[in-house]
Order: sequence, then C-alpha cells, then structure tokens
Amino acid sequence: MMKFLKLFGCFFMASTLLGATALADTPGKHPAYIHALADLRSARALLMTRTGNYRVNADQEQAVADIDSAMRMVREAAIDDGKPLGDHPPLDSRWTGGDRLHRALELLTQARQDVDRRESDSFARGLKHRSLHQIDDACKAVRHAIKLQEKE
Repeated sequence: MMKFLKLFGCFFMASTLLGATALADTPGKHPAYIHALADLRSARALLMTRTGNYRVNADQEQAVADIDSAMRMVREAAIDDGKPLGDHPPLDSRWTGGDRLHRALELLTQARQDVDRRESDSFARGLKHRSLHQIDDACKAVRHAIKLQEKE
C-alpha cells in the first residue's frame, strides 16, 4: 500500500508540473494589448531623443504625452504586464532623427492595429476607444515632426 501511495504521489506531482508548464506559455486574455504596450514603449523611447529643432521637439513631447496616456488606458483594459514606461529594447544609436521618427510611426501604427481588435468587455471597449484616440494623436504629432524634419 505504501508503494502505491508513493507511486501515486509521484504521478500526481509530475502531472501537476506538466500542466503548470503548459499554462505558462498560454497567452493572457488580451495578448494583442501586451504587444501594443511593447510597441508603444519602443515608440516612446525613440521619441525621447531630442533634435536641434525646437518645433520638432515640441511635437515629440506631445507624442510622448499621448503615448503615456494611451499606455495607461491599454493597461487598464488588459492585464498589465507590469513593466515600467521606460522599459524598451535597446535603440540603434546609428539612427538619425528622421529614422527614429519613421520607426516610431511604424510602431505606433502596429500598436494601433493590436489595440483595435474586437473587445467584448464594455469597460475595456471604452478604454480601447480612448487609447486609439491617444495613439492617433501621437501619430499626428509624429507625422508633423517628420514634415518639419524633412524641411530642414
């Protein structure tokens, strides 16, 4: 009987560990929101580098403020990944100001696509729409900064 209990205990432990391991790779309720947060963080980091043109810098600052607001709303609408705003992959130091602006716009566009998915939760849906508005505002500010940068 003791052998049976030990064998059963080992089997139970092994099945529990395998089940927990399988769940660890399962995406959360809103994996697209987590991807959007990563893209927003990266776009924010790209926009933090200032140029010599104060008008471009003003647009960048506005875009960062819009991104921060969008990130707060996306975090409320989804399971927060717990990372701070400044947590982003390393930036390529060889990029010019124009390169950074274009890449930030690409990331904002990707984040918008991730956030703009079907949402069944009415509370999250309201936050989603407000965050889309903030991302659109950030895109507008970055596009304006790109135009100013190209005029130089």
